[in-house]
Amino acid sequence: MSSYCEYVLAHPEDTYHRLYHDTEYGFPLQDDNALFERLMLEINQAGLSWITILKKAGNFRRAFDGFQIDKVASYGQADIDRLLGDAGIIRNRLKINAAIKNARRIQELQHRHGSFKAWLDSCHPSTMDEWTRLFKSAFTFTGGEIVHEFLVSTGYLPGAHDDACPVLEKIMVLKPAWAIIK
Repeated sequence: MSSYCEYVLAHPEDTYHRLYHDTEYGFPLQDDNALFERLMLEINQAGLSWITILKKAGNFRRAFDGFQIDKVASYGQADIDRLLGDAGIIRNRLKINAAIKNARRIQELQHRHGSFKAWLDSCHPSTMDEWTRLFKSAFTFTGGEIVHEFLVSTGYLPGAHDDACPVLEKIMVLKPAWAIIK
């Protein structure tokens, strides 16, 4: 299997993947809402192709109020019904409920740790098994693959880019968590 970098180079017409590869994948995120968004997009990808999520990302942002944690945490049945009727997103009740429950859980983590990012930072470094256990105990609809992709895509684990990929240089300037030894 080729790497994501090799895929993007071999498919220059795929602007969705190119843009994500060049500007988002593996870049450390500082903002809790951005971290929440990435977790929710990874959860929504489960069982689907990533291109499906990339094409719907703008619809997700609109439908979920920009992934503002406090807003999503306050969603009730009318919001669930609205989201289930929105053809622009993945209309899966379990995934929609997971977004609401996970927003509420992030609020709890923010209260205890100051921010979602601070909680993530306090757990780093951990083994993949430890990360998976942490996420499964903290969040809804998170398994090993979702946790792995979330952590790689947000700079907590290495592997987003090949060593020869020029994007890796841009990421290294930002000091991703995986490159910092505690």
